[in-house]
Amino acid sequence: MASRVSIRVDASAHIGTGHLKRCLSLAEALQAAGASVDFLVRPIDTVAAQVLRGSVWRVHWLSRPAEDVDKTPRADDPPHARWAAIDWQQDADETVAALQISPPAWLVLDHYAFDARWHRQVSQDLNTRLLVIDDTADRTIDADALLDHNWSADHRAKYAGHLGREPRWLAGPRFALLGRTYRDAPKYREVPEVRSIGIFMGGTDPGGISMRVLAACREAGFAGEIEIATTSANPNLAHLRTACADSPPARLTIDLPDLAHFFSRHDLQIGAGGGATWERCCIGAPTIVLALAENQTAVVPGLTQLGAVRAASLPGTALPDAPPLTRVLIDLLTHAPARARLAERAGALVDGRGAQRVALHLLASTLQVRPASQDDAGQLHRWRNHPTVRAVSTQGEEIALSDHEAWLDRVLVAPDRWLLIGQIGECAVGSIRWDRVADDQQEVSLYLDPDLLGLGLGPPLLLAGEQAMARRLGHPFSVRATVLPGNTASQRLFESCGYHGGPLQYAKSVEDSHEDS
Repeated sequence: MASRVSIRVDASAHIGTGHLKRCLSLAEALQAAGASVDFLVRPIDTVAAQVLRGSVWRVHWLSRPAEDVDKTPRADDPPHARWAAIDWQQDADETVAALQISPPAWLVLDHYAFDARWHRQVSQDLNTRLLVIDDTADRTIDADALLDHNWSADHRAKYAGHLGREPRWLAGPRFALLGRTYRDAPKYREVPEVRSIGIFMGGTDPGGISMRVLAACREAGFAGEIEIATTSANPNLAHLRTACADSPPARLTIDLPDLAHFFSRHDLQIGAGGGATWERCCIGAPTIVLALAENQTAVVPGLTQLGAVRAASLPGTALPDAPPLTRVLIDLLTHAPARARLAERAGALVDGRGAQRVALHLLASTLQVRPASQDDAGQLHRWRNHPTVRAVSTQGEEIALSDHEAWLDRVLVAPDRWLLIGQIGECAVGSIRWDRVADDQQEVSLYLDPDLLGLGLGPPLLLAGEQAMARRLGHPFSVRATVLPGNTASQRLFESCGYHGGPLQYAKSVEDSHEDS
């Protein structure tokens, strides 16, 4: 039976569509990893329904907020409490009621309106694990895992004083929740001149910033093509159409299923500092970013310091000390090397696998193993030759593909060796090898896909491998493992799985297992 994950998230003209869209990307990755997914959404206005129109996901629609309810925040409410349009207690009660008959293995909450009070009540009442998605660090959080995909020099310092307990940290741009499309999307290709500009200021852009950015582009002297992307939930859609018609060649694109090709087809992007920032980075698009909300004011300067974007401002936006947009435009329009540096540094931050990483962490307990085959040769070779794996291997030199394939041929037919692949859903996450030392003793070695480190996948892979070996042998056996000096991650892995000894040699007795694989 598939593991189930529920996602509590909202979208509205005020909240925007970014939270819901990144959760849809996570749902896609969860489904690919073998989970069933459902959403809990409150119809604050019509925006969420528009985003979810035609969606394949099951949606529990919570009650519509009453028009006459007093929405005045209380002294102990989080800064974004009004986003919920309802009291946190009622939201928690409705969430529990919707899920209590069949609680999920994990509940994902992407909502700045709810703090540790909501977190504790819902996770305890449902006896479920909780992942909180956040980037504001403006309220108390009590969760099993915390996802903040924004860049920070020190995420623990950022959340100091706000945590009810130590979570599993899923922190930084490597966890950016992008759709599957971005993993294989074409990257931006550098050209000497800016032929066209793309503008995306969020799905709703309630402040009408897109029109002001369009005007700034013309004020900066750019006479070429401009494409503005938005959604049908934009309250200023009619005015935006008029603005484009009055400023040719400018065109409006509405409700693209994803923006990957939009970000790659223009030589300069201008956007808000929300979730789409990571999509632009993944494509390697040279970008000017405006902070349009308080939660973006820490992200944009940080990325500017890294050289991944250029910050700019318009009167009334959230970073008044940033250079005016027109000035930044003039600079980048005339300096191709500056655009190239932005593209290079942005592309190095995000690889498009963030949603998959989060999904694999949530589903780590479902990891299973299977026998390796020659079809795994290319993947195993890439993993084995990665610098991270070679650094902790007893033989650390790089291996040629032909030598690796010959080695794999020998292992697959050897009577005293057994090589397994760990999988979550259809995703291979690592390998584990058993070498017979004696009839009742095995030596184990394992490594993960180097791009999937830090997700808690090591213990499930080792324990699943032990169970598979116990079933194969049909009797108890002892295991030994060798760890290179300084490999503290492997030391923690073996110790957490019941191995004794160390720090360089570990051992364990494994009982017979009759569990189904």
